[in-house]
Amino acid sequence: MPFLTEPEPERGANLPIMPGISRIVAANPGPMTYFGTNTYLIETNEGLVVLDPGPEDHPEHVDNIIRHTGGQIAFILLSHAHHDHFGAVAELQARTNVPTVGFTTSIDERFEADIKLKGGDVFAGLTAVHTPGHAADHLCFAVKAPNGDRVLFSADHVMSWSTSIVSPPNGDMKDYFNSLELLLKREDDVFLPGHGPELRDPRALVREMLTHRMARENAIAKKLAEGPASTYTLMDTLYSQVNPRLRKAAERNVLAHLLKMEIEHKVARDGEMWRAA
Repeated sequence: MPFLTEPEPERGANLPIMPGISRIVAANPGPMTYFGTNTYLIETNEGLVVLDPGPEDHPEHVDNIIRHTGGQIAFILLSHAHHDHFGAVAELQARTNVPTVGFTTSIDERFEADIKLKGGDVFAGLTAVHTPGHAADHLCFAVKAPNGDRVLFSADHVMSWSTSIVSPPNGDMKDYFNSLELLLKREDDVFLPGHGPELRDPRALVREMLTHRMARENAIAKKLAEGPASTYTLMDTLYSQVNPRLRKAAERNVLAHLLKMEIEHKVARDGEMWRAA
């Protein structure tokens, strides 16, 4: 797939992307997060919005957000309640005393938005786009930037550097397929993801992601046609070249595919084994 790379961003810096939008990259690099979580600063008519304050246990990141905003924040916006995105919410809110904004129902009991949004709601000029799949509470946010670009903050649903993990039960592969198809119907000029660099002309990569997932599903079906197999065996076959640190995540993706295929009556399970239906 046509993934992008970027040099390691300057730590602690407020990196401009386009008029009214910049990012601060948290120091939580890893095989799942690339160089770290992107925290976006977005100028709106309602004031400055901070999208995804980043992971907990990184007080220097919250310090950087405060330093670059002067603490003059109107809202804390959250794309989804995974720890690398919402972990710093409590500290940032304690230091700024501003409301949080997120999906109507959180997947993590430690976070509940003060202002709840559903798909289609408009808040501070940002339109919420509900894109479950990677997470049931996942929201992208669409806005027209001052330079005319149609921007979608795509968080972890579509990233420019890698595919997303879909881990049941809060991740759902059928929802993920549907959400990718939803984005293909949009006319965004650029995606700004939760990790990694901006993605121009994003529909090409979205199409590639759908094709890739369909190919994975076909490969699972082909393997099961040879006989029953466990999720581990399927992962070991289909992801033999994957980074060893990502094998557990790869097995979760396999399970998500199998659960989707089970709903579609393509596979069935006997205990820990799966077979063609």
